[in-house]
Amino acid sequence: MHFRRAHRHKNGYYMNGSTGQGGESTASLLQEPKIPTRENPEQFLPIPRLKFWQAAAIVFVISVVCFAVTYNGDFVFDDSEAIVGNNDLLPESSVWDLFNNDFWGNKLDSKTSHKSYRPLTVLTFRWSYALGSGLNPLYFHIPNIVLHGIVSVLLLCMFSILFGGYSVSMTTGQLEFKAARSSLLCAALFAVHPIHTESVSGIVGRADLLCAVLFIGSFLLYVKSCSIETQRYDSRYSIFRPEQFSLGYLLSSMLLCMLAVLCKEQGITIIGICSAYDIVVICGVDLLELVGLRKKCQQNGKSQATQAWVVSLIKRHLVLLSAGLLVFLYRWRIMGSAPPVFQVFDNPHSFVNNTVIRSTNYNYLYSINLWLLLNPWWLCFDWSMGCVPVIESLADPRVLAAFSVWIFIGCLVWACLKGPITQDQRTLTMALALIIIPFLPASNLFFRVGFVIAERILYLSSIGYCMVVVLGVRQLCSTYPQHSKHLSACLAFLLCLYSVRCVQRSTEWKHEIDLFTAGAHVCPGNAKVHYNIAKLNADNGNIDVAIHKYRHAIELNPQYDQAMNNLGNILKDRNELDEAEQLLERAVAVREEFAAAWMNLGIVKSALKKHAEAERCYYTAILHRRKYPDCFYNLGNLYLDIKQYDRAIEAWTNATKLRPTHTNAWTNMALVHDSLEQYDKSIAVAKQGLKHLPGESQLYFSIANAYGKLSRYAESAEHFEKAIALKPTKAQYYANYGVLYHRWGKLDKAELMYMKALQLNPDEPNLKENLAMLQRKKTQ
Repeated sequence: MHFRRAHRHKNGYYMNGSTGQGGESTASLLQEPKIPTRENPEQFLPIPRLKFWQAAAIVFVISVVCFAVTYNGDFVFDDSEAIVGNNDLLPESSVWDLFNNDFWGNKLDSKTSHKSYRPLTVLTFRWSYALGSGLNPLYFHIPNIVLHGIVSVLLLCMFSILFGGYSVSMTTGQLEFKAARSSLLCAALFAVHPIHTESVSGIVGRADLLCAVLFIGSFLLYVKSCSIETQRYDSRYSIFRPEQFSLGYLLSSMLLCMLAVLCKEQGITIIGICSAYDIVVICGVDLLELVGLRKKCQQNGKSQATQAWVVSLIKRHLVLLSAGLLVFLYRWRIMGSAPPVFQVFDNPHSFVNNTVIRSTNYNYLYSINLWLLLNPWWLCFDWSMGCVPVIESLADPRVLAAFSVWIFIGCLVWACLKGPITQDQRTLTMALALIIIPFLPASNLFFRVGFVIAERILYLSSIGYCMVVVLGVRQLCSTYPQHSKHLSACLAFLLCLYSVRCVQRSTEWKHEIDLFTAGAHVCPGNAKVHYNIAKLNADNGNIDVAIHKYRHAIELNPQYDQAMNNLGNILKDRNELDEAEQLLERAVAVREEFAAAWMNLGIVKSALKKHAEAERCYYTAILHRRKYPDCFYNLGNLYLDIKQYDRAIEAWTNATKLRPTHTNAWTNMALVHDSLEQYDKSIAVAKQGLKHLPGESQLYFSIANAYGKLSRYAESAEHFEKAIALKPTKAQYYANYGVLYHRWGKLDKAELMYMKALQLNPDEPNLKENLAMLQRKKTQ
């Protein structure tokens, strides 16, 4: 083993001096060969060798064009909850709330929270909200498309290192673009892969995109931290091993890792990728030799130099381990030291009791994920609830798919380890690491996840998949160079095919009805797909279609409590109370802590005059969700029906304390005080409500009526004017204003108000009677 200090070559690259036996001058940890031989399949790729800026321009353009169709799309699927219904995006909410709430804007310590902690992603949503002056989808979609382009360009740098090694130009100080053909093909495949549609076209997918940017940045800094001038050449493995490293770059890499985790949980897996690259590529450790399964190369005793690079490797891994533990402990603390709780419908395969059958189910899911990377035509926005039936027996033929995955992976692992380790084998090992390690958080191996399959989870894993494809193409090109034209045509066809599929799938993600309908074609047995179609039709007023789809969802999944709750609500509004009651009772039997279903059941029982049962339902709902203003409001309505006015006012007061902008609670309190002839209290309550709802016309109307009954006509008229100014098309306001003038003796003004009210509501009999009475009085 020989050691030389690096010096500058006349061409401006880092080079090392003569190395003696087997030595060569090199600018990188792994030098790209210069002569097109079978050992250098890079030269056989039917891809033009471009400069970095040319390759970057091509990759950025195709990555943006493939997904540009969604730039003016709607908020779809999870966007409704994570963006439209997320108060953390509002300017009036504190930025610090982002670091205490989950991705959906709920408190992390809430029972219903899925513990998705992504404050930096939500912060970018907040910026989009500010730039668009509200919920303008354009300002949310365009950043996603641009971010995907940035990720694709950054991957050019990453692929250059993985395929060709690390080298920095001394003239420009920039990373050299090594293995240009392989890097370009790999980045192009990634840029147009249809599996990325959910991450790019779905706005909530920004978490994956931001995480990927920081993930790649962390990797590049880690590689740079190990690529300092002082290295030692090991002639046994033909590799330069660093004996020192830059702590600054290493800590910067870990900082980006931590920021990646604040965008999405998968960011922590960059620690595993850096570790694998350090061991396999930088230090060139032969894993079989390390565990004693391969004969070690001859060496002249264990030298002090050997110990130096080992110590350096251990120090770097101590930093990686410390960063990983720090991130884990912070996440565990912010989650309330408890994992998220999921229902069996979210991930039924993880609830299988038999360990062997459960493991078989997991492996079958892995095979589907791999198939989606290979053949991204079978895509669906949601894979739960019957989309992938649970394997219940080893006799199920789908078990063969699980075995075939491991046979395939086993073959790739053997290809990585057999014989003397070459650069391509190390690259293949990194490709496998990039497929497997980012997927580990979604594997159910460490904790239960809240989904069966999620296409967005494969955004990072597809990096490794693209590398495997390119390595295979390179091998074919070097083995059969006479067929390079045919291979070139096949590659062009594959890229075009992926691009077309990207555009097609992105078009489906523009509007919810298209997305849900496409999902029903792919997974017709998925109850959640039909549930979403039903909910969308209900929101659009297509009630009959909604009822049909909700019933179909319940047929597919008889335990679907949310579908029962929503269908029960619709039937309640159609006065089909008996069936609504049955559905809601089934819903709370399935999930006892379902607070919304308990409240709705209370509303139905109250309508059926089952007041005692209704009261019990409301209190059960409040037990499971203590801060539930709507439930307190409905409880107040129940007490109003049974004429317990004090308890009604108490319940409505609780509702306004929890939600000061609860209009109906303020209005009902004012009306009850008015009906009890407590006019001063009615005025006081309404004025208190106006502090939170200064533009609420109904409260001005209540104050005007109370002042009128106190014969304080001028004050009453003032508030009628304010109510009418806020809602000039409300006939009742003019009618009561007319009554005020009638009592006040201003008959001409009273007649004018009655006439305006009749113009807005000509069928109101009381108006006609009042107007006739007024006209008789005027004639007298």
